[in-house]
Amino acid sequence: NTISPKKLIHSKWTRVSPINKERHFIVTKVEFDENSAITHCSIEAVITKREEEINWIELKDEKSGYTAGNNQEGSLPFLK
Repeated sequence: NTISPKKLIHSKWTRVSPINKERHFIVTKVEFDENSAITHCSIEAVITKREEEINWIELKDEKSGYTAGNNQEGSLPFLK
């Protein structure tokens, strides 16, 4: 699966191996350059509200430890 960068904002992710009880995350910020390439991506832990910058490419790498969660409609619109 590939991730659609424009639909990444507010998408939900789950860390397979939680750290500090932080398992569920929401993408809170995505910034683009003039060529529509992502320059910045931030995720927020649902339980602690802690925010961290992440390389958005890691979200589509199975080895990174993140899996896609369901959005409000129950589907994954950011996956093509």
